[in-house]
Amino acid sequence: MKTTIEISDPLLEAARQVAVQEKTTVRALVEEGLHKVIAERRQSRGFKLRRATFKGNGLQPQVTGASWERLRDLIYEGHGA
Repeated sequence: MKTTIEISDPLLEAARQVAVQEKTTVRALVEEGLHKVIAERRQSRGFKLRRATFKGNGLQPQVTGASWERLRDLIYEGHGA
């Protein structure tokens, strides 16, 4: 597919120089660069949990070591679930 893109003159000149040195084309360099950027962005889209803390003293002694199911039951206790 053909398309037109605008590239700054200094960047295009640098790309031409690299293409000559590596015996390739500017098109091949652009395609390689786009492949790398797309792959990098796909990898970095993973879920990242934000750091969140609350001013407190941690779990209460009666629930320390409790299973997730027990904690969930306590959370929803009295809320119809």
